Amino acid sequence: MKKLLTTLFIIPAICSVAFAQIRTSDEFGLNIGYNAANVTYSGGYDHSDYVSGLNIGFSAEHYFSDRWSIKGKVNYDQKGFGNGYLTFNDGTEIDDVDFHLNYLTIPVMANWHFGRTRNWYLHFGPYVGILLSASESSNSGVDVKQAFNTTDVGFDAGIGVKFPISNRAKFFIELDGQGGFTNVFKDGDTLQNERSSINFGFLFPLR
Repeated sequence: MKKLLTTLFIIPAICSVAFAQIRTSDEFGLNIGYNAANVTYSGGYDHSDYVSGLNIGFSAEHYFSDRWSIKGKVNYDQKGFGNGYLTFNDGTEIDDVDFHLNYLTIPVMANWHFGRTRNWYLHFGPYVGILLSASESSNSGVDVKQAFNTTDVGFDAGIGVKFPISNRAKFFIELDGQGGFTNVFKDGDTLQNERSSINFGFLFPLR
């Protein structure tokens, strides 16, 4: 209950900051993308498989020049990994388990714009993820959130290109990757999230 109340307080605060940024930013964006998620590991895991998911969210970007800007995002982000294992309290272990982890992810990134018309960009910076739910595949999606840390911290980097479609909108495509620094599990093996995605969306200038 304490964690739920904390999350309920954090999410409105994040949204308030995001909307405050939007009012003073140069572009507002909407995005959706395909995720391929996995984990880096140590300890008992010798390998894991990718699981598919999606991300959907919005962004606000402020330009300091035609080369540099800062961008904040708020994303619903599906992560996880396949071919894991699940251990019950009685010691029983189930193999070939897929874990599905859903986060509210907030990256804050520097953007470097390049190309003759500055339509290409590189972005990079830290992110914080708040775990919304966690389930596994072996028992019809049983909730296993209590086994996972509620916060995921890492680094986000990617490359993208924008295509003007009118004076009021641009279409963009980007390749994005995230790598976690913090342990996914509360106890046991040390695993960090990693996620690659291809994203599509629209940008709307606010000036």
